[in-house]
Amino acid sequence: MTKPFILGLTGSIGMGKSAVAAMFRGLGVPVFDADAAVHVLQGPGGACTAPIERAFPGTTGPAGVDRAKLGAAVFGNPQALRVLESIVHPEVAALRRTFLADNADQSLIVFDIPLLFEKTGQHGLDAVVVVSAPPEMQRERVLARPGMTAQKFEQILGLQVPDAEKRARADHVIDTGVSLAETRHAVQRLVHAIAGAQI
Repeated sequence: MTKPFILGLTGSIGMGKSAVAAMFRGLGVPVFDADAAVHVLQGPGGACTAPIERAFPGTTGPAGVDRAKLGAAVFGNPQALRVLESIVHPEVAALRRTFLADNADQSLIVFDIPLLFEKTGQHGLDAVVVVSAPPEMQRERVLARPGMTAQKFEQILGLQVPDAEKRARADHVIDTGVSLAETRHAVQRLVHAIAGAQI
């Protein structure tokens, strides 16, 4: 039996990655959402909540990790960030291994990894798809989010690998600067091309 083809899905803020992940799911492709995994791990009773409280006292409560307080504790502090990552990354990796085992009979699975190029790298992936849109559309989408400011947006962009570089390093690019139907067709074509090659 061939192992599933593992497709890494990534894209900068406001590019429509979540919408594309939903399209993969809609086509029956299992998607491992790294961000959602972190939310569970840092939620009430999550595996990371107690270790985070020990490392960063006062950053958790009944609802689990207080993301604002934790963010303030690690922002601009590379050493603190490394400590946090040493707590979170092994737990995410364990959930990912379970996800892989649970979907071993699939021809294609997707790992949704927001900071794929920034943090994780392409290790263990068979290919990478980058979700992209024109910069003005990206900016419009992000600034429409609650609590977002132009300054915050620029800060986030500064921490991310530029979109042009992501596209250059990608095996596939999905454009969300077009209609939803066109994006959906692009996702369908990609799924059929990969899944068909696996059969």
